[in-house]
Amino acid sequence: MNSIRAFTLWSVLLCLDVAVCFATTTKVYPAPNSLHYAISNAHKGDTLVLQNGVYKEHDLVIQKKIVITGNGAAIIDAENKFQAFLIYSDSVAIQGLEIRNIGKAGMIDMAGIRIVNAKGVSINNNKLLNNNFAIYLQNASQCNILDNIIHSDFKDEVNGGNGIHAWKSDHLLIKGNTVSGHRDGIYFEFVTDSYITGNVSFSNARYGLHFMFSHDDTYSGNTFKDNGAGVAVMYSHGVIMLDNNFLQNWGEASYGLLLKEITDSKIEHNRFIKNTVGIHMEGTTRVDVLKNLFQDNGWALRVQASCSGSNFTGNNFIGNSFDVATNGTMMLNFFSHNYWDKYDGYDLDKNSIGDVPYYPVSVYSVISEKIPSAMILYHSFLTDIMDKVEKVLPTMIPDKLKDDNPVMKKLKL
Repeated sequence: MNSIRAFTLWSVLLCLDVAVCFATTTKVYPAPNSLHYAISNAHKGDTLVLQNGVYKEHDLVIQKKIVITGNGAAIIDAENKFQAFLIYSDSVAIQGLEIRNIGKAGMIDMAGIRIVNAKGVSINNNKLLNNNFAIYLQNASQCNILDNIIHSDFKDEVNGGNGIHAWKSDHLLIKGNTVSGHRDGIYFEFVTDSYITGNVSFSNARYGLHFMFSHDDTYSGNTFKDNGAGVAVMYSHGVIMLDNNFLQNWGEASYGLLLKEITDSKIEHNRFIKNTVGIHMEGTTRVDVLKNLFQDNGWALRVQASCSGSNFTGNNFIGNSFDVATNGTMMLNFFSHNYWDKYDGYDLDKNSIGDVPYYPVSVYSVISEKIPSAMILYHSFLTDIMDKVEKVLPTMIPDKLKDDNPVMKKLKL
């Protein structure tokens, strides 16, 4: 019996060795249809090494496990008319290429790299420039999108596509990419159990990151800067938002982070700095907002009356024009142990907790929610008088929206 098992194991190892032996590495040089020919004639497991130069080829269909690699100077140019790579096989790798000038069509989301019904695909260390959609994942699983530079010059929402676009996919890793100039930097729709980490998404026409109907995902350690409307997470649950930077997302309808119809999620250790609105929450339930920095924003938080069951604990609010704004009188969320730089209470028992509650909604934030044009009088002598009168005779601010335990010193986050 032992000899049979040994023979079986030896046979398996021999088969694997034979498969490895048959895998070859082929150099490909820029010439008409040279890459088409190389892909068509490659065997499973082969590696194609693209030599420096411009390959004016398009609609490169990959239906077998192969690696296509370059050293950064092999350029696939779709001449503003076509797509580049169409991947229909598991375990394909594309790395070290420049892919540029993907076309635009009314009925097709044309992409530099499109992955369809495949798993285990790796897209690493490429440059994707001046493309409609750069990387498009469609019903993909266990794919890695790592360390790519993605930039487009479309500059508007109508004509541009997304940098990294994922639809109906799962277990993706989006890591270390730099994305700019697209409609949305990174877009998830019906994507689950995936990670977005260590990316920089900036100067995109709409959102740096956009979630729709995507559950149990995590994005951490990313920077979202100077995007048209910031970051949006919509109609999702179980989303972890950890240790990200939301910076300088300014505009009339711009946010650091927009939450709409979100449940059972966490926002922790993030930095919201110089945004029109740090976080705008609408229809959110059971979201924990913990240990974040809100600094120099127009509004740190806008928590609509449709929100409930969320906890705001251990955050720093520094230099914001308005710390909290709401459009209702009821407050079904919980604020505790936050630092508010506008708090002027006292601490007689020296326990580092204020002895009186802090009401973070100012009377002028209530007025500006109802009459936006009233912002023209902000910082006037009138607003100071109104705030002082409201503290003595409160009539407008929600009396339930308060921090009963405001900390006296800035928290170390």
